[in-house]
Amino acid sequence: MSTEQIIHDPAWQEKYKSSIATAAEAVKRVRPGQRIFIGTGAAEPLELVEALTKRAHELPDSEIVHLLTFGEAPYAHKEMTQYFRVNSFFIAENVRGIIQEGLGDYTPIHLSDIPRLFNSGQLPLDVALIQVTPPDKHGMCSLGVSVDIVKSATANASLVIAQVNPNMPHTLGDSLIHVYDIDVLVATGKPIMEIFPPEVDDTTRQIADNLSALIEDGSTIEVGIGRIPQGLLGSLHGKKDLGIHTEMISDGIVDLVKSGVITGARKTLDRGKIVTSFCLGTKKLYDFIHNNPAVAFHPTEYVNNPSIINQQHKMVAINMALEIDLTGQVCADSLGSKFFSGVGGQVDFNRGAGKSSGGKAIIALPSTAKDGTISRIVTRLSPGAGVVTTRAGVHYVVTEYGVAYLHGKSIQERALALISIAHPDYRAQLVKEAIEAKYLAATMSDVEGKITVGPKELRATYLMPDGTQVIFRPIHPTDEPLMRELFYALSQQTMYYRFMSNQRIVSRRQIQDFVYIDHRDDVALVGTLPAAHGEDVIALGNYYLDPKSNRAEVAFVVHDQWQRRGIGTFLLRQLIRIARRNGIRGFTAEVLTENRGMQAVFNKSNTKVHSHVGNNVISYEMDFE
Repeated sequence: MSTEQIIHDPAWQEKYKSSIATAAEAVKRVRPGQRIFIGTGAAEPLELVEALTKRAHELPDSEIVHLLTFGEAPYAHKEMTQYFRVNSFFIAENVRGIIQEGLGDYTPIHLSDIPRLFNSGQLPLDVALIQVTPPDKHGMCSLGVSVDIVKSATANASLVIAQVNPNMPHTLGDSLIHVYDIDVLVATGKPIMEIFPPEVDDTTRQIADNLSALIEDGSTIEVGIGRIPQGLLGSLHGKKDLGIHTEMISDGIVDLVKSGVITGARKTLDRGKIVTSFCLGTKKLYDFIHNNPAVAFHPTEYVNNPSIINQQHKMVAINMALEIDLTGQVCADSLGSKFFSGVGGQVDFNRGAGKSSGGKAIIALPSTAKDGTISRIVTRLSPGAGVVTTRAGVHYVVTEYGVAYLHGKSIQERALALISIAHPDYRAQLVKEAIEAKYLAATMSDVEGKITVGPKELRATYLMPDGTQVIFRPIHPTDEPLMRELFYALSQQTMYYRFMSNQRIVSRRQIQDFVYIDHRDDVALVGTLPAAHGEDVIALGNYYLDPKSNRAEVAFVVHDQWQRRGIGTFLLRQLIRIARRNGIRGFTAEVLTENRGMQAVFNKSNTKVHSHVGNNVISYEMDFE
């Protein structure tokens, strides 16, 4: 950081020399049997931790409490467990081993509730080891890269020992504590720990693209820790006026701000500001946040408060899962009975975003684990697995194979939605198990090997003359109820034109024949409009290939309310484009002689059209040139 950026008092050591000590001297004030809090993430005071560990034999029955640490955790080595008992609110790799062996503790708790544990005295703290900036001329120190639960811990600990580091970014917001609220100051000049972003693989990129498609311009987003959030940040270029309200930020934020994607201009609260409680990144990020008025660091009790989160218009919360069952139960903190991570802020943000006007609460996960040998979407959670987000609280679930919307859906609808975004290798087995579990009716055995999802390349957008935007996408296995709604909303004449009969009832088998297709020989596109429950289907276009002639029979239908607006013409053009790409030589179709609208669509299809009339039906052949 440049000299002009530094705002602390360069004479602070002289002013406060009575409070200054070495790390070894400072930790001598810690007594056996005390509960010791260690600062979060990149702000972990490593020199104090090292000095504390060296005194381990003098500190039996001590408890180490922390949220998430990324540096060395020498107190968590197996030989240290006779002196220190680790109690973590979120399990990082550096303590996972001893916790899974039963030599350390994990406290599952919503992140927003942790400060109340400290404030109420339910979990009293004796010592807090933290890291801060040097005080400014007013004696105020910034907690820098980690405010989160550190501020509450500092306010409630009987003894506060702080590493004072000029390399710590001075962050703004509600991140300041007075130097006189710190009992011992330990000067240090070591660089702040850097956490480099994980590599993003192809699966992660696909998940990120599916997530990005759910994020509208003007949304405020929350992203958590891990490969998928990093991938998402790389997929947001091209969005406009996004806001940030999240417990953690990382390097990917910087480029999005510089490119104008993140402005916060449409946020309901803290407009124009990136709101977070801690950050994990590199010097690139630390330089960006230093003394930056556009970035506000607040304590967890503000950032993770669902009643604050739900006030943001179009709040989008994206959190990770380890496993999800077909009813929608989300496991995010354990692998079976082995604790792996933590509850964190998933429920806080899921609840807040779910109540937000125009908000979306999203759970993301790869479809498989262990190099594809295990499905993360399962009929039943693994024995011992804990539920972080309940089946009643889940909204969107996203894998690399698509998006499932579960909120307000029945068990059967949920099971089908989740099976359709599971890895293709596991879908047939999941259908079989779902039938055995009575989640699906026995009649669904007919579709056991037919649950496929069309490629995203088939998506298209049509802008009607009045400005209404219709999204066209491949039909999805979960569209069965939407198709039923479409058919029963059609007028008798439209039904007659489509099915060439006076039927008013569309059987379930007929609807399943539309929905369960392979998207190769059989292709179906639906036109959709956004709705409060997700979307409405207003049009259907499909073709069925006859391999003997290499021609496909084509047909489509448009809701009466949306007819004569160019939708049929657009649908036919899209189906022709797809068929040509698949090497199909042409289309066939049959149209009633009185259905002049459909005749007009076929006659201007930009194909070589042949037709003949017989028995009140016009038979068309359309050759692709």
